[in-house]
Amino acid sequence: MLAKGYSGISLTTLQQYIDAFNASCLSWVPEKGTVGASGDLAPLAHLAYGMMGEGKMWSPKTGWGEAKDVLEKHGLKPIGLGPKEGIALINGTQFIASLGVEALERSHAIAKQADIVAAMTIEVLKGTTRAFDPDIHAVRPHKGQISVASRFRSVLNSEVFPSEISESHRFCHRVQDAYTLRCCPQVHGIVHDTIDFVRGILNVEINSATDNPMVFCERGEIISGGNFHGEYPAKGLDYLAIAINEIAIISERRTERLINPSYSELPAFLTPNGGLNSGFMIAQCTAAALVSENKVLVHPASSDSLTTSAGTEDHVSMGGFAARKALEIVSNVETVVAIELLAACQAIEFLRPMTTTAPLEEVHRLVRTVAKAWDQDRVMYPDIDAVTKLLREGKIWEKVVPYFDVYGSRQLLDPMDSMIPSPTASSCKSHQSSHQKGLKRKVSQM
Repeated sequence: MLAKGYSGISLTTLQQYIDAFNASCLSWVPEKGTVGASGDLAPLAHLAYGMMGEGKMWSPKTGWGEAKDVLEKHGLKPIGLGPKEGIALINGTQFIASLGVEALERSHAIAKQADIVAAMTIEVLKGTTRAFDPDIHAVRPHKGQISVASRFRSVLNSEVFPSEISESHRFCHRVQDAYTLRCCPQVHGIVHDTIDFVRGILNVEINSATDNPMVFCERGEIISGGNFHGEYPAKGLDYLAIAINEIAIISERRTERLINPSYSELPAFLTPNGGLNSGFMIAQCTAAALVSENKVLVHPASSDSLTTSAGTEDHVSMGGFAARKALEIVSNVETVVAIELLAACQAIEFLRPMTTTAPLEEVHRLVRTVAKAWDQDRVMYPDIDAVTKLLREGKIWEKVVPYFDVYGSRQLLDPMDSMIPSPTASSCKSHQSSHQKGLKRKVSQM
């Protein structure tokens, strides 16, 4: 913002900020205390406070220390403020925008990987891919919906990537699946579209001059305005929070279907020794708890406003809280999706020796590098944390992306997609024998 030249600061001060940033000298900044009205006054004041050599500062080289000492150890000097510079350094939406960008990028990463996790759940629940036929989505051509359906087809296509699990129920007479499986493109799709929308807002925001007053040298004028108001990023981040939480809501419901034998035709709670073992029962409880917390957190922060500054700032955005909430919500979403992924991988164990598609087998292998299959109860949080880390780092996505090109070069639908169920075809129970073979395996094989 300062480098745009509308803030009225010296090049010396700007260069000192740049040098400190490049050295990763970071002032201590509180997360709470901004209403997003005249920008993020309190957080940015702390940012400037450290740059003045006051308060606390951190760097990889020194850890936490007195700001003056940390700057000195990096050969940097504290800034000295000139005219207009004090207000320029504390006025703007950088706190909202910075937390918002992190929430946005993490939302993008988990949303696209949730498409892959959902596809794995559909596979192990022996769902149909007919609902992902491109013609279905062409007549309701939302961008996100179309892209999600395409991803599902690409990783579930059993002709391009032969799947023994898919083959085992090819002649099943089931017409359609539950909404949490069948409607994934519609539900996940709007999340992707929301992420794109919010990215547009934040891209403008982080490339804008948002302090006050603004200095226009060409005109020889200093003009007071309201670019500091955080309503744009606040509203965008509230919208992002509502959208990304939907990924957790539908993911937790799919986990319920995986552990419920009435839906899955698999052992209850995905444990081979029920009664003595609780399996994924508590993991699903954890997912449900996080979803429930998010339902409270998604209340829009920007729907509130309180008068501050003796009535001058009589409308505020509450953007700082909107950003913090968005980050907390997406963190919960990452954990919920990790639980679904662990449950789907555990479900595959009961279908062995049958294999799934090549990209989904890659995902399964990756998960098993950090979390082995369950043959009896054990502490689960290390596995949940490990798989959450895989998702946060985008590792699941990296495993499947190479297979998209293979599918794209063939442009084939699963033959089952175009197959009208035969009236003489056997019922879904015809593939129960495959389940039973998996269930009768020795526990040691898991």
